[in-house]
Amino acid sequence: MLSRSSFTSLVVGVFAVYVAHTCWVMYGIVYTRPCPAAADGAAAGCVWPYLARRPKLQLSVYTTTRSSIGAESNIDLVLNVEDFDIESKFERTVNVSVPKKTRNNGTLYAFVFLHHAGILPWHDGKQVHIVSPLTTYMVPKPEEINLLTGESATQQIEAEKQTNALDEPISHWRSRLTLNVMAEDFVFDGSSLPADVHRYMKMVQLGKTVHYLPILFIDQLSNRVKDLMVINRSTTELPLTVSYDKISLGKLRFWIHMQDAVYSLQQFGFSEKDADEVKGIFVDTNLYFLALTFFVAAFHLLFDFLAFKNDISFWKKKRSMIGMSTKAVLWRCFSTVVIFLFLLDEQTSLLVLIPAGIGALIELWKVKKALKMTIRWQGLRPKFQFGAYNDSEKKTEEYDAQAMKYLSYLLYPLCIGGAGYSLLNVKYKSWYSWLINSFVNGVYAFGFLFMLPQLFVNYKMKSVAHLPWKAFTYKAFNTFIDDIFAFIITMPTSHRLACFRDDVVFLVYLYQRWLYPVDKSRVNEYGESYEEKSKKKAHRE
Repeated sequence: MLSRSSFTSLVVGVFAVYVAHTCWVMYGIVYTRPCPAAADGAAAGCVWPYLARRPKLQLSVYTTTRSSIGAESNIDLVLNVEDFDIESKFERTVNVSVPKKTRNNGTLYAFVFLHHAGILPWHDGKQVHIVSPLTTYMVPKPEEINLLTGESATQQIEAEKQTNALDEPISHWRSRLTLNVMAEDFVFDGSSLPADVHRYMKMVQLGKTVHYLPILFIDQLSNRVKDLMVINRSTTELPLTVSYDKISLGKLRFWIHMQDAVYSLQQFGFSEKDADEVKGIFVDTNLYFLALTFFVAAFHLLFDFLAFKNDISFWKKKRSMIGMSTKAVLWRCFSTVVIFLFLLDEQTSLLVLIPAGIGALIELWKVKKALKMTIRWQGLRPKFQFGAYNDSEKKTEEYDAQAMKYLSYLLYPLCIGGAGYSLLNVKYKSWYSWLINSFVNGVYAFGFLFMLPQLFVNYKMKSVAHLPWKAFTYKAFNTFIDDIFAFIITMPTSHRLACFRDDVVFLVYLYQRWLYPVDKSRVNEYGESYEEKSKKKAHRE
């Protein structure tokens, strides 16, 4: 069996290997080895860029309800850029006619052609094209109403919305279409073409040399949920913003891998909204800051694992509640469960929801340990039994109850008043949504007050030796990392502010650790003292 220190070292070692491997993979994506023969002017084995010949090009965007076209019938031209310059970026908004089939919960596709100027795309043998759906299916957001008056947020509900069940996905319009062309005159090695770029390449033989036509790319990561529009049956035209910018080979390969990663998440069950949170990290963030985010996220996972491991190890070996606030443990359990239900009700990203769910399960288990609870089954009916506290634990409970008594005078009126105010002035989807929001607002706004009983117990006992400091340390690192993620990942504002509140609480704990030096005669978190350990060790010798 591995010791705890050996297991931690193993995990850190695996983490270091993972980070090194990730850096190597990222380097392989950003850097592409050019054809070695190109430096000598040789053409054998090299794939040359067609754009180096500086052809006169034209950009055309068509729409159709079919995913493939073979002729110019049943398609509509929505944008035509006759004198298309690869180096010049632009953004244009056009009105797109919405066919009846699309309005009836159907799909509409955009076909983007890059071809020689003055020639129709299907008559040009050297044209390149790419297709992208302009619609996607999503469950519409439930309408919020005032629970007392029944007044809706929009006053009038369209007939189409009434006929659609809330859990039925309907067609939404993607109002943005972002195009890119790889503008580098890069010469590829024909024997080692990158697989990611290869599927976007079209080769032509010109004399004795092989050329690749312009690489056209549609940036799907820019399609955000916030830009989606519900397609109603009465809508005949919808706006489409078409933007273009050139792209480097390194960024193109990176973007292809990121799009494939988002697609894989959706195949594993992530919804459009969950995938949108991942898109936001890539699209709304500077590339250098994005690289920092990757490393920060990796360390966050490591500290999460080590914090959970040490927290579970601490409570697994815990035999006494001396110096530990039972009320604080119960409150942490209640607050984490309420926060999890709130995030679930708000349809928050799985990136936030899954760790919150795991934390709630751990807190429930800790309550069982703190209350010395045992569960015995009598048939299908569970029977709960609670253990007795010794004199020292009862003394801790007295301090705990004293702290909670003073807190209740302040906390309960504030929570009840806040719940009443929100019921009168804020719109909610249901009474359950109001209840969960009232609880979670109390948790976020005044939750730090429930951490005060533990601080009060520490003050009365003049000791912090009973606290799980290893787990606290890892959680502290994650708290500061959460401060960074609070600006990156979309989450409710109250949840974002709570990240900064935890910083203050941890600083108070650090102050108490400095204020109360370690007393080796006091029991530690495992119910043992340093002096008892020394006596046992001397006795064995």
